[in-house]
Amino acid sequence: MIFFTGIQVLKHARKVDYSFISVNRFIGVNKRRKDFECKTWIMDSGAFSQVATTGDHLLTSAEYAAQIKRWSRCGILARAASQDYMCEAFILKKLGRTVKDHQKMTIVNYRNLLRQMDAIECRTQIMPVLQGYNPEEYANHVRDYGSLLEEYAWVGVGSICKRNSNPQSVADVLSAILDIRPDLRLHGFGIKKTCLQDSYITDRLFSADSMAWSFAARYEGGSPHDPELALKFKKRIETMPVQMNFL
Repeated sequence: MIFFTGIQVLKHARKVDYSFISVNRFIGVNKRRKDFECKTWIMDSGAFSQVATTGDHLLTSAEYAAQIKRWSRCGILARAASQDYMCEAFILKKLGRTVKDHQKMTIVNYRNLLRQMDAIECRTQIMPVLQGYNPEEYANHVRDYGSLLEEYAWVGVGSICKRNSNPQSVADVLSAILDIRPDLRLHGFGIKKTCLQDSYITDRLFSADSMAWSFAARYEGGSPHDPELALKFKKRIETMPVQMNFL
């Protein structure tokens, strides 16, 4: 499994092999800003913070595509995550929507973004995102995508970051997806140590990202932007013992 370290300060991205950077870091940035140095990275759509705050994405598909193209010349931009809509109960209640609503909106955004990427001739590949809450909802979303999910597609799994204290629920979601499409390469958004210690989960993930090091630093009175803490967290992830799960 490839681990992408969540980075908030762009100049720190060069210090890790794989970084995960939100488009929020670029919104409102002066167009003349110089490129930043990094290695391999994924651009996140900023879906969780944007939708939780405003109910929608701050950028249109065209604007997001333009951001992807602008920053794709920095390092190796492996993927840009599609503009999805999470399905946690508190979000749905706040917005007065259903899981099905957010699943449909997620696919619409994916289609729109693909068209925009073609229009501006940007070669960066888009990572589609699967949404739902219970395992069967994720399985249904796979079916809804249909042929849009190409063989061996690298696909994000949303709405699981709040379940890190319950690895079994995360494992059930991953299994439901792979039961339908065992070829998919799954990326876990916001996966923390509790789940990364479970072999059943890590064996089913192609990649994952986490900002847990920053939250821990803030809780412990340290700097949430200290790159050394990010490096220490990454090292712990790579060397920690994995608990074998024989489900």
